[in-house]
Amino acid sequence: MRSRHHFPISAAVGVVLALTVETPLSAPLLVVGAALLGTFVDLDHFLIARVRTGTWEPLVRCLRDPRMALLDQDAIFEVGDVGVWTRLASHAVITVALVAALSAVSPPLALAAGVVLAVHVGCDVAWDAWRGTLTG
Repeated sequence: MRSRHHFPISAAVGVVLALTVETPLSAPLLVVGAALLGTFVDLDHFLIARVRTGTWEPLVRCLRDPRMALLDQDAIFEVGDVGVWTRLASHAVITVALVAALSAVSPPLALAAGVVLAVHVGCDVAWDAWRGTLTG
């Protein structure tokens, strides 16, 4: 799923959380934080591509042309640079690590982060299934 989809979905999740979960954050900050977390978790794709290809070229391309990151996300990575299952596994590891870390500080924030990232992963799975890329 693209950032232009994750951002509004994550913001909507933030609104629901702001209405249902009491956290140390104000409602507007929770909504913005949810939108940013649910979008920027995808930065792990650059690290995955680096590990798989041995180059930072996708990141360099985005830094040279930031419009690419917003308007032409299909041009960032080559086929196989990230991989569906590697991406989903990375998101799962990030979710578990963040929820565990936040649990020590604020269980309500841990819950909120877990919900935002679970929705992100669920949307990615649905997107990949719809596109037919959940194979092997």
